[in-house]
Amino acid sequence: MKKLLFIFNPYSGKAQIKNKLLQIVDIMVKGGYEVTIYPTQAREDAFRMVRDRAHEFDLVVCSGGDGTLDEAVSGMVLSGNHVPLGYIPAGSTNDFANSLKIPKDMAKAAEIAVSGQKFSCDVGKFNEEPFVYVAAFGIFTAVSYKTRQEWKNILGHAAYILEGMKSLTEITSYYMRVECEEAVIEDEFIYGMITNSSSVGGFKNMTGKNVLLDDGKFEVTLIRMPKNIVELNAILASLTNLIDDTDLIYSFKSDCITFFSEEEVSWTLDGEYGGSVRMATIRNIRQALEIMVKEE
Repeated sequence: MKKLLFIFNPYSGKAQIKNKLLQIVDIMVKGGYEVTIYPTQAREDAFRMVRDRAHEFDLVVCSGGDGTLDEAVSGMVLSGNHVPLGYIPAGSTNDFANSLKIPKDMAKAAEIAVSGQKFSCDVGKFNEEPFVYVAAFGIFTAVSYKTRQEWKNILGHAAYILEGMKSLTEITSYYMRVECEEAVIEDEFIYGMITNSSSVGGFKNMTGKNVLLDDGKFEVTLIRMPKNIVELNAILASLTNLIDDTDLIYSFKSDCITFFSEEEVSWTLDGEYGGSVRMATIRNIRQALEIMVKEE
């Protein structure tokens, strides 16, 4: 019998997995797997389990929010294992699941995890730290790790938006030099994101059109410091897809990009705090992860 490692965060989202656990495990067993179950106990638990034990299994399935997925992917990439990964989304945003068209219904997601098809998707590296779909700095990045888990559970997207609105009154900017094959840019930025996803923070199409998750390219978005409220409104309008003709936002694709700053800049990786650095090189590792998706 094939072996499956099922790792889940019991507190993600509204802890809804507690009501679905038996059904999910039953789907896995009916799919022909002997299932080992591990509920995470602390941060980095999913990372350690996948890094140390993935090689013992034919399939690894994780359930939780983007942070849990990030840990599982990081563990897989750093271990050098190429075991397929299934994902049952249970967080409040689930950006990467949306990009992969993995449904919110946990039973349907479990069916895809055990019976779907493998998709080789890109993975990012921030310096040497793997991430799944977004590395970002600036005005909106503190929102996800400053918003208390209880608020995330109760309010979902509204929690992110409320925290973001409070941040607008105290805009911090960073003067940076940005180097990649496509361009060299020196400017003052309030926000930047390097993504491999069709949605960020639950907002679809923020990363541009024609997003492919296996093309070896990131979508890069850099927002300049607005000089006045008119420019700020132009930026917000562009981000919400009301207009797309502002020159306050740089948008392009790249497989490797380096940021230099005279001061330390705090980054987030998949919505979790990723550290503060003066230099960051972000590389796309093309098709580094096999993840289970719905059969076409």
